Amino acid sequence: MIASRRRPAFHQARSAADAEALGAVPRWSLADLYAGMESAAFARDLDAAGRDAEGFAADYRGRLAERAAAEDAGAGLARAIARYEALDEALGRAASYAQLLYAEDTSDPARAKFMADAQDRVTAVSSNLIFFTLEMNALPDATLDRLAAEGPLARYRPWLDDMRKERPHQLDTKLEQLFHEKAVTGRAAWTRLFDETITALRFDVDGEALALEPTLNLLQDPDERRRERAAAALGETLAAHRRTFALITNTLAKDLEIANRWRGFEDVADSRHLANRVERDVVDALVQAVQAAHPRLSHRYYRMKARWFGREQLNHWDRNAPLPFAPPATVPWAAARDTVLDAYRGFSPRLADIARRFFDEGWIDAEIRPGKAPGAFSHPTVPAVHPYVLMNYQGRPRDVMVLAHELGHGVHQTLAAPQGALMAQTPLTLAETASVFGEMLTFRAMVARAETPEARFALLAAKVEDMLNTVVRQVAFYSFERRLHEERRSGELTAERIGELWMSVQADSLGPAIRLGPGYETYWSYVPHFVHSPFYVYAYAFGDCLVNSLYGVFRAAPDGFAERYLALLAAGGSQHHSELLKPFGLDAQDPGFWSIGLGVIEGLIDELERLPAP
Repeated sequence: MIASRRRPAFHQARSAADAEALGAVPRWSLADLYAGMESAAFARDLDAAGRDAEGFAADYRGRLAERAAAEDAGAGLARAIARYEALDEALGRAASYAQLLYAEDTSDPARAKFMADAQDRVTAVSSNLIFFTLEMNALPDATLDRLAAEGPLARYRPWLDDMRKERPHQLDTKLEQLFHEKAVTGRAAWTRLFDETITALRFDVDGEALALEPTLNLLQDPDERRRERAAAALGETLAAHRRTFALITNTLAKDLEIANRWRGFEDVADSRHLANRVERDVVDALVQAVQAAHPRLSHRYYRMKARWFGREQLNHWDRNAPLPFAPPATVPWAAARDTVLDAYRGFSPRLADIARRFFDEGWIDAEIRPGKAPGAFSHPTVPAVHPYVLMNYQGRPRDVMVLAHELGHGVHQTLAAPQGALMAQTPLTLAETASVFGEMLTFRAMVARAETPEARFALLAAKVEDMLNTVVRQVAFYSFERRLHEERRSGELTAERIGELWMSVQADSLGPAIRLGPGYETYWSYVPHFVHSPFYVYAYAFGDCLVNSLYGVFRAAPDGFAERYLALLAAGGSQHHSELLKPFGLDAQDPGFWSIGLGVIEGLIDELERLPAP
């Protein structure tokens, strides 16, 4: 049974008090995309895209080999790619609007229908474009290399190179079209079921019917009994829906296994590595380095935290609890904005100027309301518009870091936009660079401004916990996904078995100082990345370790660093990570690279251990 969206009076009164403390928290305007669901421009743009896609197919389908042999082949193919890119942007604009409108209130049937209908239209139109990359990849390497060496086609050389990497795993046109169109009733439908199910859940905490986001927030409440009851509510409600979540997970894992088998991917995560433009051995080296560091990082830190609480072990609901001596703090929205912008400005005025536009021009939705998508993200939309940031701001110091993180994404996406729709998108391995770097800048600024030893100690501890959540926890998530997908090859997994895999990797990563009690075995079911983007999670660890190394370069030699850093962000997806890191003297394929990043976390733990606990 789905609980009512109506909130008890106590919760409403408490929220009013919280709202007064936070000040005015913004809600975005999507008008830069479209005016509303009934927008004539939205319908007109999709109709025009449909006609243009049909015309594009009529002009080029089955004729690219002939065009590549023409006298002006380079210029002709460049014009064809430009038309393809324009269509990609038009469809991306419509799809982005539908997705963002739905994220505003995933419980609204009208918005859900609008998104589903828009998705159907976009899929139908884009079906006429599938032939293009397949036929481009059928052209001989020598031909494309010659034509893209100079002239108009040279601009698209990075996109062509990336496209060639997909060639070994492409199917014939009819099969690709079938996979594309079936996604609407396959992966996309199951993902929507997950989103709507998780949004509709209500967790009973002391008689209050809370949505997921505020319930998770209570795991950081100063009151231990409140944390325990929130944890129990999470476990109880998620367990009541475990069959649904297990069905979604099994179905999507099987869907990926079928796609991987048809496309010839050997490993369960190889398709993600290809999409990320990162080699499997690089990811394996990251995972091995993190797992080897568990005793020095997570196991050690949580032993320290247990001692600060006067215990041998912490219950799982105390893992992210504020320290018992941490000063309580509610950060108003205006203060969070100023803190992040000041930190960005101290590094680069240009970075701060771009970030300020998100506040000044209504590109952020930070208020908490029923039905709103949980979590946080920065959606790049399309290069012709701008990104939009969604978060659920509750006034914690950690929320300030989330704001810095998502604005980092937004700045990155803004800087990369001139690369165009085909090359602006950054592979996930580098997509977390600006976001984590923004967090680091903000953290350092907050530590420098801390007014008491207790506040500084609490900030250092919170940063260590964020890093552990970003590196150790996300690699554990990746290990969990690997085990789940590998085992799914042999048959469907029960919810109980999925819980067993979850508990195993969590125990290994968190260590003996964290007691994983009853109910925790269900917590895998609310993690959206497992549903939306399988194996995405290692990108967080990749980005955190990369940024730790970059920040070390910056601290050692700040002159000229900001310019090189902004150039890295502006490259978008036009260069491989190895090329982008060369100006900084870094190489992710070097076995010692990951030790640098992990050493930064270990150094912060050393610093905490040296400081007297308040």
